[in-house]
Amino acid sequence: MPAIEIDTAIEDERWTAVAPDLEAFVARAVEAAFTVAPEKPAGPVEVSVLLADDATVRELNKTWRGKDKPTNVLSFPAAPQPAQAGVAAPLGDVVLAYDTLLRESEEQSKPLSDHLAHLLVHGILHLLGQDHETGEAQAEAMEALEIQALAGLGVADPYAD
Repeated sequence: MPAIEIDTAIEDERWTAVAPDLEAFVARAVEAAFTVAPEKPAGPVEVSVLLADDATVRELNKTWRGKDKPTNVLSFPAAPQPAQAGVAAPLGDVVLAYDTLLRESEEQSKPLSDHLAHLLVHGILHLLGQDHETGEAQAEAMEALEIQALAGLGVADPYAD
């Protein structure tokens, strides 16, 4: 597995109540996604995670996807960079919306921390080339990877009834 530099920015302080050591929690989820990903970068990478609110995510969703509404997670892959010895290549950014994740976790009767872990894994898998919007087979493959990564974190299958 490549070395992973994780830059976690907490824009909304409500996130700090989700896990005792939030940055370590984020790092474990990111690493779990890398562990199960079928294709991994050859060298070291840098990932940015922004823990934001609905207003921030809504604006990003509107600007970059043309959808004027918040969503739970957005992934922004970085443009490919030429490899440089000893320099982590930017993989991309993952942005999560506190209000949406809280609402969804309550609706689904699951701990907010489990839902955060799931969507971190989901977002990182997107940065690693996985896509659930290109067909049923790809969606099932991505879900299987998410379930596997989350099991390694002690998080229940988010797709189970």
